[in-house]
Amino acid sequence: MQLHLNECNYIDLEPVMRKLQLISHDLCPYVQRAVIALTEKNVPFDRIYVDLAAKPAWFLEISPLGKVPLLKVGDAVVFESAVILEYLEETQSGPLYPADPLLRARQRAWIEFSSAILSDVWGIEVAPTREALDAKAKALTDKFGRVESELGQGPWFAGATFGLVDAAFAPVFRYFESFDAIFDHRILSDKPRVAAWRTALMARPSVRNAVAADYRERLDRFVRSQDGALARLMLSKAA
Repeated sequence: MQLHLNECNYIDLEPVMRKLQLISHDLCPYVQRAVIALTEKNVPFDRIYVDLAAKPAWFLEISPLGKVPLLKVGDAVVFESAVILEYLEETQSGPLYPADPLLRARQRAWIEFSSAILSDVWGIEVAPTREALDAKAKALTDKFGRVESELGQGPWFAGATFGLVDAAFAPVFRYFESFDAIFDHRILSDKPRVAAWRTALMARPSVRNAVAADYRERLDRFVRSQDGALARLMLSKAA
């Protein structure tokens, strides 16, 4: 079991100071969302990694869905990344949502949209055929077209202020560091605002530090283990 501790200034609005524990997997994009939010809010936490291919008994006892992330607050457990983000927003300083209720609702909706994008990203990773891979790439192209039309001048989703939508989308763009090296997908072509947003996110310290230094190598190993169309393209590039 690995522990990772971020040393930050901690302001907890609960009456008792409690160290948070984030139960994680090294490749999970939903874990990255929580790490980014915790870091942006300067909340210290312990990060505990589990092997989802061999889930330990203690993990299954506290994870109703058998998934990560989990946030342990004392003896209580919060599960599902969107709920964890909401909990952090309600209990920690440094708001990452706007004050206006309508703007908050719209940003929550775009976080859901980012989850749909992650589903298509997963489809690319495990697509058994080139045809299936291209279909998922087309779906992503269309979804990012909607994102392009929503973005303003940046550098962040809502303009000058980094928020939870940025934290939710950052793990999406991390996959493209691998995809760009493997095949000519053109998913982000002709989307200058998305491209600029991606660049800004990948340069932000909370995003960079949300994963281990060898994340790219771990992701590539996972793709190869799926023995799908993307893995075959990866092997052809290496040949």
